[in-house]
Amino acid sequence: MFNSKITGLGKYVPEHVVTNDDLSKMMDTNDAWIQERTGIKERRWIKSGSEDTSAVMGAKASRIAIKRAGLTKDDIDFIVFATLSPDYFFPGCGVQIQDMLDMPHVGALDVRNQCSGFIYALSVADQFIKTGMYKNVLVIGAEYHSNGLDKTTRGRNVSVIFGDGAGAAVLSREESNTQGVLSTHLHSQGKYADKLIVKTPSISHWVPNIIASGKEDLSYFPYMDGQFVFKNAVLRFSEVITACLTKNGLNKEAIDMLIPHQANLRIAQYIQKKFELKDDQVFNNIEKYGNTTAASVIIALTEAWEQGKIKTGDHVVLAAFGSGFTWASALIKWV
Repeated sequence: MFNSKITGLGKYVPEHVVTNDDLSKMMDTNDAWIQERTGIKERRWIKSGSEDTSAVMGAKASRIAIKRAGLTKDDIDFIVFATLSPDYFFPGCGVQIQDMLDMPHVGALDVRNQCSGFIYALSVADQFIKTGMYKNVLVIGAEYHSNGLDKTTRGRNVSVIFGDGAGAAVLSREESNTQGVLSTHLHSQGKYADKLIVKTPSISHWVPNIIASGKEDLSYFPYMDGQFVFKNAVLRFSEVITACLTKNGLNKEAIDMLIPHQANLRIAQYIQKKFELKDDQVFNNIEKYGNTTAASVIIALTEAWEQGKIKTGDHVVLAAFGSGFTWASALIKWV
């Protein structure tokens, strides 16, 4: 049985920067309020008239990742695309990537696991490679949140958090079973699905129903029970990080770099303290990009690697928690 290793990383974020002061002109909020609660200073939102979408951003990040892997589009055997904000209700973004990159007729699938989406997608790709089915798999996380947010005071608790962006990784076959992706760990608890949700449009409550319901039906905007999500996040982050270490016979001292999902800086700081990690052992970039959901882990991983913070032989832990509820982790021995 093979292992998989990350051979190429890429990211793309829109040029348009939206600061907390910019948001204060749209809703009753301010920079201090947002930073105190989330750690976010600014985020990227796709500007009106831009060509960018989840798929377009994913394609831009993918081209970078493939080039850095020393491969061409024709070397990619499969595509896994993670997003909660696809360009269309159907088909999914994966097939758009196949077309946009003019790839051979490789298979493509979409993963809908929100904030945990990239790690779930990574796990799918890892299993395909471990079994020998594929040699090079393109894994993408991309989100276009800004066009679906309630940018009024009513929606500020959610809208100030989210940003747009994309990241991509190429997973390739690794002959050694002691390097690369050592293990992935996936969990869910659908009991709390309604704590962080966009309920409509759905087939049971489609666009005509929303229109007929009038202005009081705001179910197409995101809803989040912030305190409840926070409490569950810190618990599940701790559990799933411990699980990946235990599976591989390691303790917390073995962590060289933790890349947490960029949901809230307070969550990351809590986890850092719990595992007694130094500042240079945890990578955060939420202050620049906000929460980019399925894109956040891969954007952060790419930036950490670009800045030389990840080196050959390092144990890198990826961890995420989000809507579903779903949570996940991966342990990588960097090659």
